[in-house]
Amino acid sequence: MRALLLQEAGKWREMEIQEVPKPEPNINEVLVRIEGAGLNPVDYKVATNGHPEWTYPHILGVDGAGIVEEIGRDVTEVKPGDRVVYHGNMIKDGNFAEFSVVPSHTVSLIPESVPFEEAVALPCAGYTAYQSLFRKMTLEAGQTILIHAGAGGVGGFAIQLAKYAGLHVITTASAENHQFVYQLGADYAIDYKEHDFVKRTLEFTEGRGVHAVLDTVGSENATRSIETLAFNGHIAFIAGAPDISNNIDFKRALSFHQVALGGAHMVNTLHQQRDLARMGNEMLELLSEGHITSLVEDVISLENVPGALDRLSSRHSRGKIVAKP
Repeated sequence: MRALLLQEAGKWREMEIQEVPKPEPNINEVLVRIEGAGLNPVDYKVATNGHPEWTYPHILGVDGAGIVEEIGRDVTEVKPGDRVVYHGNMIKDGNFAEFSVVPSHTVSLIPESVPFEEAVALPCAGYTAYQSLFRKMTLEAGQTILIHAGAGGVGGFAIQLAKYAGLHVITTASAENHQFVYQLGADYAIDYKEHDFVKRTLEFTEGRGVHAVLDTVGSENATRSIETLAFNGHIAFIAGAPDISNNIDFKRALSFHQVALGGAHMVNTLHQQRDLARMGNEMLELLSEGHITSLVEDVISLENVPGALDRLSSRHSRGKIVAKP
């Protein structure tokens, strides 16, 4: 099969397509003929330093969608011919290829009305947003959330999901992306390049602060975001933990939530791995019914993945990029 190969750590910009053996499904696994692979920052971030369990050449790409080609022994969840999407295990070979193998209990069935390229935009970014809002934090309609980097994948899905849940949404985004985030449902956008997001958020909430924050930027940004939280507020973080040393306060009673979607694959927690499929099913239903959009901005070939990952690494890309073999 054709696959985009990482020859060694740090060389993801130099990846090229070569022929490699097609994988075979083992017990409780399925072989998927890839019809779409999602691009995510985790792809280049992990590839920069490599992973101790990788052997080279390695195939990147944690998000995959396609048609079940073969099933291994004891597979009951799906059958050959099913259309599936999934968040893969970054330790294993990924989906920048013509075929991939994945545990059957982690896949979600794609409705016929949803194209592969839209379905595969969901897993890494969409499930992260979904888990943050609906698995980690306790939120109610009418409350207010601050979502950082609203024009990105996680932020863009989080805005849509928060509005679907009846929340008021504040987001940070560069000025050129304000129209985009307003179209997604944001109530108030802060140009983080020109304005202090803490000050602006407190102004918008008349000093009360927000009920929740989703930080996708990093530890320093997450730490500053604590200043925007109201009593009993929540902060979910995916790109680095906030400094909580001076923020455990009886008069604030804050909750801190680490979101590490891919960790479920690494500690053999079957319940959490199955929840990846459940979240996929729930998001696919929202997508098929028009409650959210896929955020797909660009569909590219496998040959163009290295350049597209480079665009992602510059943090100037919005929405989602999808590759088709």
